[in-house]
Parts: sequence; structure tokens; C-alpha cells
Amino acid sequence: MSPRCLAPLVVVSLLLVGRPSAAQPLAGTSPWEHRGDPAAEMVAGIARFLDRRLAESVEARQARWKRDLTSPVAYERSIASNRARLATILGAVDPRVAPVAMSLVATTDAPAKLLETSTHRVFAVRWGVYRDVEAEGLLLEPAGEPKADVVVIGDADTPPEALAGLEPGLEPRSQLARLLAEAGCRVVVPTLLDRSDEFSGNPNVRMTNLTHREWIYRMSYEVGRHLLGYEVDEVRAAVDWFTRPGQARRPIGVVGQGEGGLVALYAAALDPRIDAAWVGGSFGPREGLWKEPVYRNVWSLLDGYGDAEVATLIAPRSLLVEACRGPEVAGPPPPRNGRADAARGRLTTPDPDAVAAEVARARPTFEALGKTDALQLIRYDDPRATANADDRARTRFRATLLKVDGSTFGKGDDRPPSPAAIRLPVAPRARMERLVRQMEAHSQTLARTSELRRAALWAKADATSPARWVETTATLRDRFHDEVIGRLPAATGPLEARSWKVMDEPRWTGYAVQIPVWPDVVASGVLLLPKDIAPGERRAVVVCQHGLEGTPEPVVNRRVESPYNAFGAKLADRGYIVYAPQNPYIGHDAFRDLQRRANPLGASLFSVIVRQHERTLQWLATLPQVDAGRIAFYGLSYGGKTAMRVPALLPGYCLSICSADFNEWVVKCTNIDRNYSYMYTIEHDMYEFGLADGFNYAEMAGLIAPRPFLVERGHDDGVAPDEWIGYEFAKVRRAYDRLGLGDRAGIAYFNGGHKIDGRVSFDFLDRHLGRKE
Repeated sequence: MSPRCLAPLVVVSLLLVGRPSAAQPLAGTSPWEHRGDPAAEMVAGIARFLDRRLAESVEARQARWKRDLTSPVAYERSIASNRARLATILGAVDPRVAPVAMSLVATTDAPAKLLETSTHRVFAVRWGVYRDVEAEGLLLEPAGEPKADVVVIGDADTPPEALAGLEPGLEPRSQLARLLAEAGCRVVVPTLLDRSDEFSGNPNVRMTNLTHREWIYRMSYEVGRHLLGYEVDEVRAAVDWFTRPGQARRPIGVVGQGEGGLVALYAAALDPRIDAAWVGGSFGPREGLWKEPVYRNVWSLLDGYGDAEVATLIAPRSLLVEACRGPEVAGPPPPRNGRADAARGRLTTPDPDAVAAEVARARPTFEALGKTDALQLIRYDDPRATANADDRARTRFRATLLKVDGSTFGKGDDRPPSPAAIRLPVAPRARMERLVRQMEAHSQTLARTSELRRAALWAKADATSPARWVETTATLRDRFHDEVIGRLPAATGPLEARSWKVMDEPRWTGYAVQIPVWPDVVASGVLLLPKDIAPGERRAVVVCQHGLEGTPEPVVNRRVESPYNAFGAKLADRGYIVYAPQNPYIGHDAFRDLQRRANPLGASLFSVIVRQHERTLQWLATLPQVDAGRIAFYGLSYGGKTAMRVPALLPGYCLSICSADFNEWVVKCTNIDRNYSYMYTIEHDMYEFGLADGFNYAEMAGLIAPRPFLVERGHDDGVAPDEWIGYEFAKVRRAYDRLGLGDRAGIAYFNGGHKIDGRVSFDFLDRHLGRKE
């Protein structure tokens, strides 16, 4: 699917706006009054619905926890599943290398030792994380035997050298790696991916304005991984090195500021070897996560975890929260060559009162475990004070980590070393490129090998008969619904439609229809009823779905010239009842913000769309003219994307036709070598967490089977080359052939582009629906 191809069809439907003089409702429905722009109102209503669910998630997520507070041992056992689930949604699931080696990074011109003072030495280092990914940064070794081992993580745009006092950028009090090393700690400082876009893209294709963080986020999200998980594993790999065989067991701490504070919080929550965490400039409520940069988007996070809940995974160990200035980010880098592909999103300093309230939500767990002092909050008179503004945080962290008085823990006003004593590190720019390319390669390998994991998951689907196929794929359908699409509750509104007459053609009459789903959420569209339906006769229905930024109008109005070729009107001319729904993928950023709101709840835009279609099927079945066993789905472009996902979950659709969308979807979303890929477009909303490991388009078609399924494909369609489509469809045809139903699956190629052709597809509908001549 190439949504850009249908973008010019953005119109306010003339069918649904305005008030015709003869606005008769359909029999059995009430008049639809007070009509505005139904598409815009649909999107706004879904936003209100999701905003309520975000606010309610604070209480709702408690059902995910069954804490046993009778003892620390019992508590650890009771939260094990919560910790494992957090690791899964963060994508921190790949095996780390073992044992971890800390290697010096040097060239003949740039030695690894960057600084030596009377208190500590600084080295450029790298260490293994995964088989194909290494972390890079600095190692600060104290002059004597280390008193503790600490990982210090700065904000994404703060290089390790600034934290170590080797280059400007942080005031001396905030150079936490240096101050900890001067106090006798061995310190590792990893490099996070920054927010620049220098290496985002493929020079042989083009470069984008996606930040390095969004570049890796997109491709990793599709394979069930996450940039945050990769960076958390960099910290855990450093802890692996601290605790390698033969090493003395020392207290282990993790310190993070800004983006690094988020990484530090999650690392401490996932790794019980970490004794104490100090988090600054990032802790707070997460219900507004959808407004932040997209690389912070974590699937189903708020269905279990706000920062308070994550903090309880650290209990009864120590957590120090510093309400200090966080990163201030207005948005992504400027467009490249006139193209703005990056998702919008802002970062601001967390409100100190909101930080305090989130800490207060975590406190009862610490208190119940008898660790009242293990959770501490530092607030400053100036809410925008920088990290370690008056030494209280550092003093308390030392007291917590080493169990000694922290008053002599470095002097926060010490001056950093003289620049003359500092050697330049090995090419920080080249270091950043290595980090980007290694994470990129790791994610690309996971995408490339995902076909093997899908095959293993589907190995138990039994093709010996259609009945056995349906039975043995039921759990896969549930997994697709729950873990990829996201399952929202069934409709709660009364099944009472509103309508008015909007079209009167020689062969059929058109009605605009609105059906309630949930408070603020409706399903709507245009119903075309043939005039020759005899009393008591029941006809087949074709649900004809528009694409991105579209409305039902070009689907049903032959006077509108478009790639839809008025296919709904043509099918009504052939005697079918036609329903053309309004789907909510309209309004540019407005609908993409719906996806952002939904994802942290474990939902997606399709979570809503599935329930809208479910409600529509229920309503259609009440019409005396409709044969509820013969309702087909036919969608173009984003409507074709809908044709893959909705019928896969709703057996009420007896067949599905996917036009101008069928694809090798994992490749479409992750490929960096062809400009067909969503890695080079604005469509950050296309990414579905972990889809690659279970449900490419062949597997979605497998959930539609044994019902008939057709792909309509123009050779010149810019969504992808024919080869991608043919490769993926071959797996569909094989599955239908093994079921003995090869005649139910087909692909209709034609000379043309991104449009409805209709010649083969209309015959396909006639054959399987039993068209009345």
C-alpha cells in the first residue's frame, strides 16, 4: 500500500455534509440530525475515548499486579512475571554475549587512554552486547581499589566525554561520571544514539530527517524489539562485565539523566543485580507518552506500567528520583531536501509536582517491604535546576550505594581537568555511525529471519481439512488480536442506527448511516440498496472500503473521478447491496495521534476499526434485505490493509479482496535498500509491534482461510515491485492448495497502477456470492 497515492482524494464528503431537502431516513432507523463533518468528528470522538482510557489506565493497570509483600523473597517471586513482561515490551529479549570483554578503543594516532589524574584514569572502550552489536563509551578507573561499580548514562545528546569532564557541555556539578570516579567508583559510560539524523538512511537510496533514535525505533518495533531495550541491554552487558567470574562483588549502581534516566530506570527494574538507581530529569507520569517523540512509544506500556509501577520492580532496592531539568526537544530535525519524514513529538522537563505524585504512588510498596528510605525524591527550589544542583542527590546516592556517610563524596564544585591533559577520543562521529549501523544490522537480521520464526509458530496449523484449519488457527487468531492489533472491549452503545437519504440512482438508493459503538465513538458510512429487491428476498452485501485520507464519496459516486473507479456504485448496479464505511485514517497527524494514544494501552487504530466493523456487521444483519451469511469485504490501499486485518479477525466477512495493498509487509516496513519502504516516508503509524514474528500478509490470509481471498494488483502500482507481492502470495496459494481449496485463492494482475480494476474481482464476487442475475 502506498498511502501517498490516495492523498489527493482528501475531500469532505458531499454525501455526508449538508442537508438535502428530502432527507428521509432508512426504514428502521431514526433521522440523522446535526450533521457536520462525520470523518473529522469520528476522529475527534475516538481521541476523546482514548484520552479517557489513558486517564483510567492508572487504576486499571493495578489488575496486572499480584504483589506478595510478606517478605522480599516472596515479593521477588510475585513480580517475576511483571518483570518478564516489561522486558518483552521493551524488546530486551535477545541473548547477550557471554562472557563480556571490555576492549580498549585506540588507533596509532589516538590512544585509548584519554586522561590520567591523581584520582582516576579515563579510557575509550567498547563491550559486547549481542553477537553483532557492541556498546561504546568510556571507562573511568579510580586510582585505588574500586569502592563500587556504576553505569552513568547521560541524555541522548550528551556525549560520554561531557559526563567525564573531557569536553564542555555540562557544568562541573553535572559531570557525574567524573565526580563518581573521583570518589572511588569504577564507572562505565555508554553512548546513547543521539537525536541527529546524520546516519539515518541509506546513501544509495536517500537520507531522511528521522533521528537516529526514530530510525532504529521503526525497524526494531516491527520485529518486537525497541531502541530502549537495546540500550537497556548495553547497561546490563556492562553489569555482566562488572560481575564476570573472578571479580569481587561490589555494590552496583546505575545513574541516568534525561533519556539516560529512562534507560537507567528500566535497567534497574529488569536487573536485580543493580543495588541502587539514580534517575533525573525523566521520571514522571506516562499518560501523555503519545505527545513525546515516537521512539519512546512502547506497546502496551500503560497496560501495566507507569513509572511508579516500574519503580516497584526496583523495590526493595534503592531508587533516588531527582526532579531536575530534563531534555527540551521541540521536534525532529528540519526536513531533508524538502521532505519531512520524521514523526512529531516534544520533550519538556517533567513538572516537579507530577514527579512527586508519581513517586508517592510507588511509596506504599517500599514501605510495605520495610524499606521506607529506599525510595527518595530530591526537589529543588528552581524546578529547572540541572542534575546534582546542590550535591544532595550525589550525597544520598553514595550513602545508599556504599552504606557510608556521603558528605565527602566528591565536591561538586571541583574543576574538571585542564584541557591540556586530555587526549581526544577516537572519532566520536565514527563511533555514532558504528552504533547506528550495528543496531540497524541487528534489526535487519531479525527482519530477514522472521520468516523462519513465523513458520515455526504456524507449524501446528493443520491443513488436513478446512475444519481442522479453523480449529488449529484459533489460538493464532487470538494472538494476532491480543498482541498485534490489540483487543478493545466489544461495543456498548445500543444498536440503533441513524440515517438519511443522500442518493437516488435509477437502480439503487443511497443512505448515509451512523451507528454507535462506544461513548463518543461511532461507525458510519453509505449504504446502497438496489431497488429491485423483492419482499422477503435477501441479497449479498459487499463492504467497499476507501483508502488513506478518503471518504465513501469516490467509492459510491460515479461523478467523482478517482482510482476507486466508483466500484461501490458499479457493484450496486450489478445488484449487490453495498456498504461503504468511513474509516478513521483521515486527518493527517490527527489520526496518527490516535495510533500514538492507543499503542501504550496495548491497542492500535485497528483495535477501533475492528469493533466498528463488528458493529457494522451486526447492524447489517438486522436489515431484512441482507443475507448475513454473504457479506464480503473489498478494500483499496489502506482499505486493502483493512481487508487483511479485519476479515482475519471477523468471521462475519465471508470473503476478502485486498486491492493495491498486498505485500511482503515486513519488508515494506523495514527495508532500507529500496525507496518503497516506510522507513523513508511519514507513515510511522504503519508499524505494529512484533508483527514480523507471527503475522506477515501470508499469515493474515491464513486467518482468513478457508474463506475465499483475492489479491488485486496493478503491475505499475508503486506500493512495491511485483516480485515482493508474488513471493508473499505464493505462500497463500500453497496454504489454500493444501486445504484443497485452490480455487478460492487468487491474484488478479492487470496493466495499471494503484486503483480498482474490477474485471477479475467482480467475477470473483459473482462466483463466490452467487450474484442474482
